[in-house]
Amino acid sequence: MKIYASFLIFGLLCFACETPGRIDEKAIKKEIMQVLKASGQGWNDGDIAAYMHAYWQSDSLRFASGGTVSLGWQSVFERYSQRYPDKATMGHLSFSDLDIKVISSDAVMAFGRWQLLRDHDKPWGLFTLLLRKTSNGWRIVHDHTSSASN
Repeated sequence: MKIYASFLIFGLLCFACETPGRIDEKAIKKEIMQVLKASGQGWNDGDIAAYMHAYWQSDSLRFASGGTVSLGWQSVFERYSQRYPDKATMGHLSFSDLDIKVISSDAVMAFGRWQLLRDHDKPWGLFTLLLRKTSNGWRIVHDHTSSASN
């Protein structure tokens, strides 16, 4: 009986120790996909503010692209607004080759390709995002986006 009780206690301790540390990677990846899908939909609706909802609204947000670094949500918003003043320049955004790596229960790295379909061109490139779980849900805290030459 002592052996049975010892195994039972050991098993309960192992379960108790393991449960809080478990990360539901499948659920987290699904949440990240929803964030990216909603962001892309905002872009395709011509709504940069809706697109930017995926980004951490903080002065610590970092966006690197084209050899420049923009710091802060407002700075990134203004950069997008100046570069894409209307729906025609925004085109239709799509993501592909997404690779989402769950780092921890509150940190994810996402890598993929982006492409814009516009009337006269089809620019594309790569991105690496660091997303953190915040009190407002998953948000992009660091974005490094590159453009490829056509």
